[in-house]
Amino acid sequence: MRVLLIGDIVGKSGRKALESILPNLRQEEKIDFVVANGENAAGGFGLTPEIAEAIFDSGVDVITSGNHIWDQREIFPSLDGELPIIRPANYPSAAPGKGVVRIGGIAVINLQGRVFMPEGTHSPWIVVDDLLDDLSDDPPKVILVDFHTEATSEQNAMGWYLDGRVSALVGTHTHVPTADTKLLPRGTAYVTDLGMTGPVNSIIGSRPDDVLSRFLTAMPKRLNVAEGGPTQFNSVIIQIDEQTGMANDVRRIDRILDETNE
Repeated sequence: MRVLLIGDIVGKSGRKALESILPNLRQEEKIDFVVANGENAAGGFGLTPEIAEAIFDSGVDVITSGNHIWDQREIFPSLDGELPIIRPANYPSAAPGKGVVRIGGIAVINLQGRVFMPEGTHSPWIVVDDLLDDLSDDPPKVILVDFHTEATSEQNAMGWYLDGRVSALVGTHTHVPTADTKLLPRGTAYVTDLGMTGPVNSIIGSRPDDVLSRFLTAMPKRLNVAEGGPTQFNSVIIQIDEQTGMANDVRRIDRILDETNE
């Protein structure tokens, strides 16, 4: 089985890159299953039902998220519905939504870290143990984990913690793609951060002037998604042995959509 995991979709340009690149990529690489992080898809903050549907129409099978999933309240009913949209599993149970979804023989788990992240979430280490115990009653062939957090050390540690217990552990949140795709010793595919699907000429997706204003003045400043110029598409493709549930290959697939040259 070949699965593709796509970095955080940021705003309209990220959605357009997804729509332009993913359908052909699925065919070219013979991809069986696609997961994308969609927590920044609506103007850089959150997700709406309409945008979620457009992401699914582009060829995504499951949408994962993170701390920004709460920024657009209109998505809350969808989180409790049948659509395969998940939020981090270690939020309190009173929060809308679910943290794991199963489609056929594939389970996708979403977790959020606690280092440099919003307070109030439960331990991802304990929660993932409980989720894996629950899944063991009827084990899926493939288990994919999106670990949404700021600290690379926390992402790296979770990879080693889950090595041999899940098919893949990928990091999201920083929007900066890392060059450490690898197979861990017991067969789990790993990358610290997938990166993002969003504007190249930006500071992690936002207009540079907005971000620089925050750093230079220490004053609040609304962040807006950068516009114009090329868009990056960051992802990894993983080949998984369905008999063992372990990965045997992982590599980055990074593309640029430059409409100025079309």
